[in-house]
Amino acid sequence: MLEPVRAQYYAGPPGKPLNLLLQARADFLSIWRAGDYSENVSQIRILGRQVVLVNSPALIRDVVVKRQDNYERKSPQMRRALEHLLGDGLFISDGETWRQRRALVADIVHMNRVPAFGPVMEQTASELVERWRGMPEGTTLNALHEMAGLTAEIISRAVFGNQLGEEGAAAVTEGFTSYQSLIDSINLGYFLGFDDGLPILRTPSLRRSVKRIHRIIDKVVEDHLAGRGDHNSMVELLIRRQQRNPELKLDVVALRNEAATIFMAGHETTAATLTWAWYLLARAPWVERAVHEEIARVCGDRTPTIDDVPNLEWCKAVIEETLRLYPPVPILARQNRKADQLGGVDIAANSLILIVPWLLHRTESLFPEPHRFRPERFLEGRRPTPYSYIPFASGPRVCPGLHFGLTEAVLCLAAIAQRFRVRVPENHKVEPVCRLTLRPRDGLPITIEKR
Repeated sequence: MLEPVRAQYYAGPPGKPLNLLLQARADFLSIWRAGDYSENVSQIRILGRQVVLVNSPALIRDVVVKRQDNYERKSPQMRRALEHLLGDGLFISDGETWRQRRALVADIVHMNRVPAFGPVMEQTASELVERWRGMPEGTTLNALHEMAGLTAEIISRAVFGNQLGEEGAAAVTEGFTSYQSLIDSINLGYFLGFDDGLPILRTPSLRRSVKRIHRIIDKVVEDHLAGRGDHNSMVELLIRRQQRNPELKLDVVALRNEAATIFMAGHETTAATLTWAWYLLARAPWVERAVHEEIARVCGDRTPTIDDVPNLEWCKAVIEETLRLYPPVPILARQNRKADQLGGVDIAANSLILIVPWLLHRTESLFPEPHRFRPERFLEGRRPTPYSYIPFASGPRVCPGLHFGLTEAVLCLAAIAQRFRVRVPENHKVEPVCRLTLRPRDGLPITIEKR
């Protein structure tokens, strides 16, 4: 059995919330004590601000479904961290703006539309396989960079209907990596009494990162408006919807915000998931063998297609177990509008409500041997307790691209694993780190072996 790398339990002295705050700025995954990995609701106060941790499936359902109107706002930290990059995009908007945009975006990336994007996923994955085949045996690569390039190209062709190209994909990937590294994990203004937090400082480095990303996304949106886009792409559908429904007020800036949101959410989360999956398979050869045998049985020697995905049960189980151990967004933070009570805890208005998939997915009463890599948990129709497994969030704010991302991850895993074994150097110290998303620190060095 494999127990892959994880953050250690916090062992600092109790009753020192400021120490916890400073630790969270350094690493959001290492502030949790062993007792936090259990089904409960707990609270602390930091500089007078109430912070409530909700780690019970029933109460998570209360927050994200039953009382969603009170808890729909993302935390001030998340809103401030992403507003320069995504504007009022779906991920951080709320109220009427969120309701209008949600219906629009959900329709465009709806599960029924996913098969239409299959050829894009298949072709882009095949191009990466061909590029890797042209490399000498034992070539060392950064898996995170490679997977981010792959998923950026897929989302670009699906969302924008045109090829981003290696240079464009690299610019967006590096821009977002830089942006994440420059964002403070804590908005101190919120804890000092500002209910909406304080704007983050737009340093020259931060401006450069945003500009790199916006320049590429602006160009593809403008190409669409000028009639140079693919008529089946997601952005083209957004534009046509706006033309039919002017009340949506999707001007160029709003279109860019939604395009940027779909792009960033769509490529970053799947890239991180695939990167972690290669690490896990490299350390669990018995699972890797099961994956290889399944691909041979389902696909033979032909390239996997989207039609194979329902039959690639081991590949899907590997992705789902990877999402359990390393959820791409490991902390879902909300801000309640009105005072409330959850699990016997009285909650003041504008408190910070933390739902933490990193903890929830590793709670032993919900997942036996929670720190172990066991894809079998998801085989033969087994499903976790409702609201205990939420890698794509849950309730009305569940990620609208859930089916797109899952299908893409399974298909890419199968296409690459069919032709290569991916190896992680035994002496490399893998370390999970959470900024906006959960990645291995400094990426993941791999060597590729042709099969």
